[in-house]
Amino acid sequence: MIPKQSTYRDRLQPWCIIRHLPKCQRLTVDRFARRPDAESYLNALRRLMPAVSHTIVFVNALSANETSVLIPMQLSSIQR
Repeated sequence: MIPKQSTYRDRLQPWCIIRHLPKCQRLTVDRFARRPDAESYLNALRRLMPAVSHTIVFVNALSANETSVLIPMQLSSIQR
């Protein structure tokens, strides 16, 4: 992936849903300001596309090199 400079919008919406792609690549599906919003959207994605792997991540835009922290889902309603 090509690193990009974080924008003001990216700093306002640090919660992302990413789709896992082949060869360790990822695609940002959408960004959210609040984690509950991201969790609700992830629930909808899992109902619509159960075979596709998605993860919620928190993007720390304050660090010099933008890093993502994987947030494991602990919701019982999501577990199958």
